[in-house]
Amino acid sequence: MAPNDDPPPAGTEIDIDALGGMAQLLAARLERLQAIRAAGIDPYPPRVERTHMTADAVAAFDTIEAAGGDEGPAGVKLCGRLVGALRRMGGSMFVHLQDQSGTVQLHLRRDRMGEADFGAAIDRLDPGDFVQADGTMFRTRAGEVSLAVDRVTMLAKSLRPLPEKWRGLTDVETRLRQRYLDMLSNESVRQRFIQRSLIVRAMRTFLDGRGFLEVETPTLQPIYGGGAARPFETHYHALGQTMYLRIADELYLKRCLVGGLERVYEICKDFRNEGIDRTHMPEFTMMECYWAYADYNDVMALVEEMVAAIALAANGTTRVTLPDGGPEIELAPPWRRWTVRDAVQDTTGIDIAAADTLAALRAAIAERGLHVAPQPTWAKTVDELVGDYVEPQCVQPTFLMDHPVALSPLAKRKPDDPRWAERFEPIVAGFELGNSFSELNDPIEQRERFEEMARQKAAGDDEQPPIDDDFIEALAHGMPPTGGLGIGVDRLVMVLTGTMNIREVVLFPAMRTEE
Repeated sequence: MAPNDDPPPAGTEIDIDALGGMAQLLAARLERLQAIRAAGIDPYPPRVERTHMTADAVAAFDTIEAAGGDEGPAGVKLCGRLVGALRRMGGSMFVHLQDQSGTVQLHLRRDRMGEADFGAAIDRLDPGDFVQADGTMFRTRAGEVSLAVDRVTMLAKSLRPLPEKWRGLTDVETRLRQRYLDMLSNESVRQRFIQRSLIVRAMRTFLDGRGFLEVETPTLQPIYGGGAARPFETHYHALGQTMYLRIADELYLKRCLVGGLERVYEICKDFRNEGIDRTHMPEFTMMECYWAYADYNDVMALVEEMVAAIALAANGTTRVTLPDGGPEIELAPPWRRWTVRDAVQDTTGIDIAAADTLAALRAAIAERGLHVAPQPTWAKTVDELVGDYVEPQCVQPTFLMDHPVALSPLAKRKPDDPRWAERFEPIVAGFELGNSFSELNDPIEQRERFEEMARQKAAGDDEQPPIDDDFIEALAHGMPPTGGLGIGVDRLVMVLTGTMNIREVVLFPAMRTEE
């Protein structure tokens, strides 16, 4: 460890109790921290040198070895965290260094480093410390590619011990609250979030390649809309008015089409003031795209092609196996097309077109002994039937299409049967990934539907949004025929990583405050 010329900073005393329990371990690490500073060494230096990631250094050695060499490259500078035990063997010490690309063994030897530097490393290093290790790559007698260390520089002294290596971090509450420890302890978790990044990148690449333009719309909105949900609200002091975190970006993206953009998309955070379960979070990531001169049939083809392309880019295959012995899902086109009317009849025996009033539908449900939570309207009761009986049957990719118009206030009616809307939901693994319409672009009918939603809101349905007069005015200027789509990014990541709880694919999920 190399000293510097700066004096130790004032105020090195730290309140152990402020850092939590495990006082003896903390005290020992604090003593080592103060010893480093007393030696004139900055344990948190502002700059580092790095020549290789660990995986690159190992690959470079493999290339040299394949050409007949047995040592090198030299002058390697690796940076990362010390993980696992520090194993002392006479005049040597072994420890592993981990960076994002992988891990490599460090071999510290007294006769190579010198008595003073080797002794300092023995006395001052702990698992969890970030260090820079300089040296030469070689293969040990045990066959492990390692770094023969010439010098170790402290980059950040760890004052808290890491979770025990072999048992890992298993407590769900701790894993979610301290995701950084979860990723450190569980390689599969760290890889899941790397995979999530690849999925989002592949989604952008696909849409960009289809001529869609990425745009940004407001997160704070004076009127929330584009969905049925209770919003989060705040007060905008400078304007003196109430604002809402968006529940969807739909209505602003449609304004872009009124303005002459023909293919737009946005990947953004939406917010809905609702409960948490395995597929719902109050803060979630959505991709919405709008395609002028297309309809929901065009968008169905887009979805099955896009999901397959993303799966190939992120996983190298269009097949996904669900956890706990679940089935294998094939995401390649074509996906099943299933109308809501047929789906409900096939799974429950009820023809919702015949049982077309709330009383008739409730009677049909009772006659068959089905268990459905009571709902105030016919449409919401149909939605309950779909959620309880249809969606669990859609393990393989399915487009559930042609929903009742009463459930689809922003979608066009089917020309051949105006009771149903040109709408579909892509469903995989038993839950919906998103929503799509042939978008309603008739401003008169759209206002009528908004007014009906306002009547439902006045009757006590607090998930209905208020009337957005500015959006109606935009539609009155003319919006081309459009196919729209919203895909829940978190849910798509669930499917592509075989993870059946949304909190496991969100880095820092909402949690109740610890007392």
